[in-house]
Amino acid sequence: MKPIFLVGPSATVRLAIAVLLSLTMLGMEYRERHLSGFRSLLATITYPLVYLVELPYRVSEALSHGLASHRALLADNQHLFEENLRLRARLLSFDALEKENMRLRALLDSSFKIGDNVLISELIHVDLDPYRHHIQINKGSQAGVYQGQPALDANAVMGQVVQVNPWDSTVLLITDSEHSLPVQISRTGLRTIAVGTGKIDSLRLPFLPNNSDVREGDRITTSGLAGQFPAGYPVATVNSVQRKPGAPFTEALATPDAQLDRSREILLVWSNRLEDADNGEQAARPEETP
Repeated sequence: MKPIFLVGPSATVRLAIAVLLSLTMLGMEYRERHLSGFRSLLATITYPLVYLVELPYRVSEALSHGLASHRALLADNQHLFEENLRLRARLLSFDALEKENMRLRALLDSSFKIGDNVLISELIHVDLDPYRHHIQINKGSQAGVYQGQPALDANAVMGQVVQVNPWDSTVLLITDSEHSLPVQISRTGLRTIAVGTGKIDSLRLPFLPNNSDVREGDRITTSGLAGQFPAGYPVATVNSVQRKPGAPFTEALATPDAQLDRSREILLVWSNRLEDADNGEQAARPEETP
């Protein structure tokens, strides 16, 4: 009768064989030259398997690195975008400061040309009524502003103060339909009245004699009459002359030289010439006899 299970070498024999093989391989490994070719062949055969085993890790590493790089690029892009906005805002601020500096320098130059005492004020409000050309400035009686005081920009006459509060004042512009200003034609010295039209870019000279020598391009300045404005301040430039046969007067239209709708800094004038004129009038008056 044959046994069902074959009986192999005993455990002792197998252990001895394993130890012997291990010692043999260790000895051969020590000498290296015997197994170098075998190791190379084994590495070549197993390389595809090793590569396939490592492939998921490599793909995952590449994707992770790519996503991290993408997030870093997005963060850098957002940072650069915000920095660009900040720099552009600063540039706009610098541009506004430069323009304000230019306006103030022009005002300073104008104050030297005027030769009178002046105070620089700032525009704080514009009357929204299209038929009322009023502006509000940030200087009032605390700064010595008085009613009727002339107001100019860097170019020409703007108007005069009509209401004074402690900390602010209201200026009536020369183009308001209720404003009139004694003026003269610089070229001929002809005196007349400039009246507001209600349009921010236009003045009327309605009372010119029919035979008056008035031309387009003539410069109009203050005449100094009525005691409000000293003589010689620029006012406007004639842009058209309308002569109507049979009419009692010739009418001319003029464009204000002041930037009435753009100026933000206004010069308030204390005129030495007006004070001198008032003193001269008082000195010229005869003393009353008792």
